[in-house]
Amino acid sequence: MLAAIREAEKAIDLGECPIGCVLVKDGKIYVRSHNLRLTRGNAIAHAEVIAIDKACRKLGDWRLEDFDMYVTLEPCTMCSGAIIQSRIRKVYFGAYEPKSGAVVSCNDIFNVSHGHNHKVEFEGGILEKECSQMMLDFFRAIRKRDAGKKRSGY
Repeated sequence: MLAAIREAEKAIDLGECPIGCVLVKDGKIYVRSHNLRLTRGNAIAHAEVIAIDKACRKLGDWRLEDFDMYVTLEPCTMCSGAIIQSRIRKVYFGAYEPKSGAVVSCNDIFNVSHGHNHKVEFEGGILEKECSQMMLDFFRAIRKRDAGKKRSGY
């Protein structure tokens, strides 16, 4: 999870929401990614989707059955679907996402018993305090910045 946190820090440096992800195979990091929605101007440029795309290209296959994912924030519905479709073995996530988390917070996508071609194991709350604090600090800074713009007439 520490490698995923380092990726999230890269996202912060770009002004992106601090979400980082790594895919691990045989105990070694295979690919790294972080959120790039603003940078790419693309709604699907979430850290998890980018990591899956990188791994598939590198491996030359869409099946990531021997991979585990570490991500700093509970995956959303879109990312959870991509995780299922790519057949990732297990997801470890840091902070829970009460507004859009699709693993346990708002939905229970990995535990739906019908309609999925693959069952994903998961564990949440890994370095939860650190991952949550990054998100809190990021959004606090945005609110402070936006409040300053409103006061100055922007």
